[in-house]
Amino acid sequence: MKYLILAYGSQRDYDAMAGRPADGAPQWTPQDFEAMGKYMEQLNADLAESGELVETRGLTAPVHARRVHLRNGEIVATDGPYAETQEVLAGYWVVECDSYDRATAIATRLMQVPGPADYADAVIDIRPIAESRHEMDL
Repeated sequence: MKYLILAYGSQRDYDAMAGRPADGAPQWTPQDFEAMGKYMEQLNADLAESGELVETRGLTAPVHARRVHLRNGEIVATDGPYAETQEVLAGYWVVECDSYDRATAIATRLMQVPGPADYADAVIDIRPIAESRHEMDL
């Protein structure tokens, strides 16, 4: 079964990782950011070696995002940045593994990524991927 593991963040998180924290936000040092990068590289290498990694990508900061939505019957495109409290997709992993429990174990490793001691805003979702419309559980 394939699972989509979604990691969320905010513009505030991206700013803090770039060394521009808002008041009350965790202070990321270049060493914290380097440790996070090495941890992610190792996790991805482990998943590739086990044959479970299908694809993974990190996404740029929300300030570079554009949202297209319907408002009063009109299609509207809105550029970022979004409010710093608004969570957006920061990155994703597509994994193929034996069970939901295994996908959860992988997500648990993502939650253990190094960072500042006061960083506790990480949010991750796990969703099974439907391979066809017949697998959609509506």
